[in-house]
Amino acid sequence: MNSLSSINNKKIIVMTILSLICILGYVLINVNFSDRELLIFAFKIRGPKLAAMVITAFAIGAASIVFQSVINNTIVTPCLLGMNSLYTLIHTAVVFFLGSGSVIAANANLSFITDVILMGIAATFIYSWLFKKTKHNVLYVLLVGTVLTSFFGSIQSSLTRIMDPNEYDTLLTTLVANFNNINTEIIVLSVVLLIFLAFALRKELALLDVLTLGKEQAINLGVDYDKSIRRLLLGVTLCIAVATAMVGPISFLGLIIANLSRQLLKTYRHTYLVLGSALFGIIVLLGGQIIVEHVYSYSVPISVFITVGGGLYFLYLLLSRKQV
Repeated sequence: MNSLSSINNKKIIVMTILSLICILGYVLINVNFSDRELLIFAFKIRGPKLAAMVITAFAIGAASIVFQSVINNTIVTPCLLGMNSLYTLIHTAVVFFLGSGSVIAANANLSFITDVILMGIAATFIYSWLFKKTKHNVLYVLLVGTVLTSFFGSIQSSLTRIMDPNEYDTLLTTLVANFNNINTEIIVLSVVLLIFLAFALRKELALLDVLTLGKEQAINLGVDYDKSIRRLLLGVTLCIAVATAMVGPISFLGLIIANLSRQLLKTYRHTYLVLGSALFGIIVLLGGQIIVEHVYSYSVPISVFITVGGGLYFLYLLLSRKQV
């Protein structure tokens, strides 16, 4: 065990170094150091985007690991259960019924708070009811999640078809993950909310290693299993809501970084898994954004690369599980 921990510590150090290299590369590439004003301007532009990507990496990375451990399945993430479709439906409904010039749509902070509250309430209610009703049966949860994704998507599609074209153009920019226009006030609010969640759920997070043993074993060890699961699910949905509301839906990011962390570290200890997932998230997002900005000149959003790569990785995981 000590040998495995030592190896994992070294892997975490290497991943941290790679993350720092990506951070420095993103901040310093093509920066004019000879002109002080241009240097300050570049940092003002890249600083908020860097903060948004780091926050997104930690929120989605931690939420995906916790969610997989709660339902005891490593190929499922919250985005597969309708979270992204719910986000697009909320934004479409706001623009459709209130207009793009309404206070909720125009004010970034109010829009962020609305997204977090509605997604948190809806997803928490759905997940809690599903897990209780199906007795944590993953197949039923996935089935209902697929139906919900289709249901939310159908309503959103119907609204966009009868929406004013000018309103739709305004809406479209919020439905694709975007790190180019980040409100610094939203970043501060996101950090505060994530810190509050980590503090409020510190006891449940410390029990994750025990919860993965199963309900009966956890109860025998003195854990209030149902209460802990409900609180963790609330934390997961709020983390995903924060990340999605801040930058837009990024399908498969959680699947990629969570499973890369599990495959690299090969441990049951969630301290390593969560940190590894977050570091992988930083590497993937920053590396992808560097390619988007300096290779494709912003012509292709980073969400496209993550969705395509995540889809292929998901197929690989399914085939490899079948062969085992």
